[in-house]
Amino acid sequence: MITFALFSALAAFYFTMFITPGPNNAMLTASGLKFGFVKTLPHAIGIPLGHIIQIGLTCFGLANLFLIYPQVQFYMKILCFFYLIYLGWKMIGSFSMIKRETGRPLKFYEASLFQFINPKAWSIAVTVASGFFPSEENIFVGVAFVTITAAVICFPSICVWALFGSGLKKYVNNFKIKKTIEYLLAILLFLTGLFILLK
Repeated sequence: MITFALFSALAAFYFTMFITPGPNNAMLTASGLKFGFVKTLPHAIGIPLGHIIQIGLTCFGLANLFLIYPQVQFYMKILCFFYLIYLGWKMIGSFSMIKRETGRPLKFYEASLFQFINPKAWSIAVTVASGFFPSEENIFVGVAFVTITAAVICFPSICVWALFGSGLKKYVNNFKIKKTIEYLLAILLFLTGLFILLK
């Protein structure tokens, strides 16, 4: 049964998971910094879109795949690790080209698809399906409840990181500051990937 207590607990869980550092937020910070908030919006819209599809599929039974084939999660961790390493490598030297508008932010469908190799996103989906799904409700009502709540909480939570990156943009005129931020973001992406791989 859907109650206010269940909604409050689910909303608190989503907020905590979505606003804390992770692959999505590291990428949004970097994108906001390089391209600005407005150009990062498709990326920010794609993340909750991917999440709600992922959470919905998990509630419909995809989580059983991880129970039957636990090695699938390991391979997803490896894919995510190498993707974040690639993004970190691309980050170094990229701010020198900000004014030339080279490169582009992620499109919304690319950000959505990334959720399917993002272990943090899968851990959210599996936790919601196992701990917050209102099992007494019709399955479609239950899926609508957890996915709509995810979308409502996710978007503003992750936008904080894109705005943070965008706010830093005015400070990257100095060459030394540019290089420092590039390396810090690259290291952040690497450490995030390493944490995911070793977790």
